[in-house]
Amino acid sequence: MHKTQANVPTVKASRYLKALCNHFDRKVKATCDNGLGKVEFGFAYCEMRASESALVIDIQADDRAGFERAKTVVDDHLTRFAPQESFVIVWQDAS
Repeated sequence: MHKTQANVPTVKASRYLKALCNHFDRKVKATCDNGLGKVEFGFAYCEMRASESALVIDIQADDRAGFERAKTVVDDHLTRFAPQESFVIVWQDAS
């Protein structure tokens, strides 16, 4: 099992969480409720939590390819949804 986490400092965490879940829900199963988002990509699982100061993203996958793909997909979409932000998403792999 491959696991990673990113802690993205932003005061718009709740907004980005909702945008990501709504977008992903068009193609895969995604839910968002009370500051918690869950996305089942098929190749990986993603859980996101919004606080007043950060968006915390956890990803896990059984294989390396799905793991890397999920990180890329989430990173790319969050960056596109937040062009005014200058954050860099740093993944802390636990596997």
